[in-house]
Amino acid sequence: MSDLENDTYKTLALPSEEVLYKEKNSKFFGYAFPVTTEEEVKEILEKLRKDHFSARHWCYAYQIGIEKIQYRANDDGEPNNSAGMPIYGQIQSFDVTNVLIVVVRYFGGVKLGVGGLISAYKTAAQMALESAEIIQKTIDIHFLISFGYANMNKVMRIIKEKNLQIIAQKMEMDCEIEIATRKKSAQNILDTFESLYEIKLTEI
Repeated sequence: MSDLENDTYKTLALPSEEVLYKEKNSKFFGYAFPVTTEEEVKEILEKLRKDHFSARHWCYAYQIGIEKIQYRANDDGEPNNSAGMPIYGQIQSFDVTNVLIVVVRYFGGVKLGVGGLISAYKTAAQMALESAEIIQKTIDIHFLISFGYANMNKVMRIIKEKNLQIIAQKMEMDCEIEIATRKKSAQNILDTFESLYEIKLTEI
């Protein structure tokens, strides 16, 4: 499938419900959140650390981006690769992006060993994603249309015909409208506007 045809991705509609997985008296609370910035990740982690102030570990993994992927997996004091990577593995398994998964562990007094930890963190992450609503979104390209007021009707007609989403607009003598269209329609939109006199289209 070409990049143009593959212009959708999967993410979460809303944060998941809290899920709980128990293993040998240890409790693993799992959460999945839709995120688009590292700042959001930090805020969510801070809140969960306050909510679970007496927990032992707050392990997490996130993936942000659609075509340029940014990810991180954090073991938060658990043995190397026993928590963050199993959590990240579930993000890959469910094929979602713009997602943060946090698993909070309360130690139950019995050591689980690396294999037991991998299994527990993986399971809690899987349960969190299973409890969330996964949705499909289109990869959108944004354009700025610049034109004189006299061409307003022409521009608005094309926007309506092509079913383009208006993101922002400035209507004065010199008008600007920001539109969004799914990636696979972008070239068609470019061609349509380039054939018009006195109307400029710029990708932003």
